[in-house]
Amino acid sequence: MAAVIEAEGLGKDYTVAEGPLLRRRRRRVSAVRDVSFRVAPGEIVGYLGPNGAGKSTTLKMLIGILAPSTGRVRVTGLEPVRARTRLARRIGVVFGQRTTLWWDLPLRDSLALTRHLYRVPRADHARRLAELTEVLELAPFLATPVRQLSLGQRMRGDLAAALLHAPQVLVLDEPTIGLDVVSKTAIREFLLRLNAERGTTILLTTHDLGDVQRLCRRVMVIDGGRLAFDGDLTGLHAVAPSPRTLVVDLAAPAAPIAVPGARTVRVEGPRQWLELEGNPARVIAQVAADYEVADITLREPDIEEVVHRIYADR
Repeated sequence: MAAVIEAEGLGKDYTVAEGPLLRRRRRRVSAVRDVSFRVAPGEIVGYLGPNGAGKSTTLKMLIGILAPSTGRVRVTGLEPVRARTRLARRIGVVFGQRTTLWWDLPLRDSLALTRHLYRVPRADHARRLAELTEVLELAPFLATPVRQLSLGQRMRGDLAAALLHAPQVLVLDEPTIGLDVVSKTAIREFLLRLNAERGTTILLTTHDLGDVQRLCRRVMVIDGGRLAFDGDLTGLHAVAPSPRTLVVDLAAPAAPIAVPGARTVRVEGPRQWLELEGNPARVIAQVAADYEVADITLREPDIEEVVHRIYADR
């Protein structure tokens, strides 16, 4: 199947000036270096990395804001910088910290202007707006000026604006940043529904590992401008293994638990955390045999810890 996004040897360099004003020196800095990947139609891919790793620079090259210094990129078969106007009709973009809506206009008017920007036929626009209004629950604040919307409401409005022209690809940069739990859940469920029903390809950057675990079948990790990992979540755990944790609630406070195959790393009253080094089943059986246990829970390492280990190793 042809890739909807294809990057090959992608790189972006900047020139920065250093030193005193009258004795400035110029230095080349590589924000992205030799990044290659392919995204198939209908995939949901998480693009992870610490601040300054090159995530946003990569996205800007994919949507045509920045021209690559090296390598090549194609999105829906188009070269983003050369065919930026044509590409804009095939992709939707949402930056969580910036809005594409008109600040002083009611949300309804902002969405109406979007129709003209993308030259969407009136009937198609009306039908899609009705669908998005229902799914994203926009009706209560369509008449509200954008500046008066809450962050969660504005984010839903930005999503609607990005999808009114029925794009093949949706690019999201921190789509749930600053949202409360209810708003995050609503956005995630909407994106899953969009992908399942429309087959929309979604590429998102995020620091919220809940987004990754709920949405992404595939994860790419970028660090220092280079791809450190590209695969599924199981593979991510395999690349940077983190020990599982056994949380034991004893009937009463006690000295740190000592059993083969585990190491007690934390004690708070009757609750103890054990880092597993051996077979979990054997450790659990041994703890239950040697101690009076009220409750016991096995916790898998979360993605945040795994990604942190990748950064630390590099």
